[in-house]
Amino acid sequence: MSFIEVKNVRKTYRVSKRGSGIPGMIANLFVPRYEKKEAVKDISFSIEKGEMVGFIGPNGAGKSTTIKMLSGILYPDSGEIICSGTVPYRQRKSYVGRIGVVFGQKSQLQWDLPVKDSFELLKAIYSVPDSVYKRNYDRFIEMLDMAGFIEQPVRQLSLGQRMRADIAAALLHSPEIVFFDEPTIGVDVMGKEAIRSFIRELNKEDDVTMIFTTHDMQDIEKTCDRVMIIDDGSKVFDGTLTALRDRYGAERKLDVEFMCDTVTEPISGVETVDTDSRHKSFIFGREIHINDVMAELMQKYSIRDINISEADIESVIRKIYSGEGTA
Repeated sequence: MSFIEVKNVRKTYRVSKRGSGIPGMIANLFVPRYEKKEAVKDISFSIEKGEMVGFIGPNGAGKSTTIKMLSGILYPDSGEIICSGTVPYRQRKSYVGRIGVVFGQKSQLQWDLPVKDSFELLKAIYSVPDSVYKRNYDRFIEMLDMAGFIEQPVRQLSLGQRMRADIAAALLHSPEIVFFDEPTIGVDVMGKEAIRSFIRELNKEDDVTMIFTTHDMQDIEKTCDRVMIIDDGSKVFDGTLTALRDRYGAERKLDVEFMCDTVTEPISGVETVDTDSRHKSFIFGREIHINDVMAELMQKYSIRDINISEADIESVIRKIYSGEGTA
């Protein structure tokens, strides 16, 4: 059995439906009307220990509901979820001590206390042994460069500093599974890279299973080995980023710098875009082998530099959201 097993899970919400205006509000008080919204539709997947998986999808797709069931907050209507031998929503008290949760827009730190005091409080809540706490505390302070603000109250921290502290707080008790919800939202470029580097290093060192929900595709691309796309309550893709590009990223591009001013001949099936007389881009689909295009260019022309570009992950995701392809 895999570390996390999700089998045929469904979740339906009952949503209040009422008429417009004051008459509709009054009528709803006496005769409430509801409609059902199926948020998750028969989803199945498995995750191995130590995997880093990105859950992505448009707003309302069902990814947050899926994560809430995985973390034990919600019960599924049907199906089965087992995480590390535990049913999260039935054995929640024992399960929560083995997971960590990071919410980009919510903090588990005490607003008026120094970061260090919040850490001490979490140590007591999770009954973290002294040796484990000291090891993680010292390591996280160094890895996340928190020494300069560990004694400051949380309310005085910048957003990037608070996010680093929140991530450390979620990991102090050495959880087996960590759920990240928009972990770099609002953080500057340097802060984002520091957080991503820490996440990658911790995953490598401690074999922590990590699951991300985010709209920042750079978070997914720079941390995750695998991505799951949820749309309208159903899983539409599950695989590596390479497989995602291969399936939906139809176009590739060669950016070429020539040694001198060059006029190129057309290449069958390849679109040529002139930047200037020495720089051109060659755009083509996956039915054309990249080596064939490169060989033809290098045989006919003097080339100073050449760069290969794959479809960026954000454009691929937009294509799926727009309904141009289904898995």
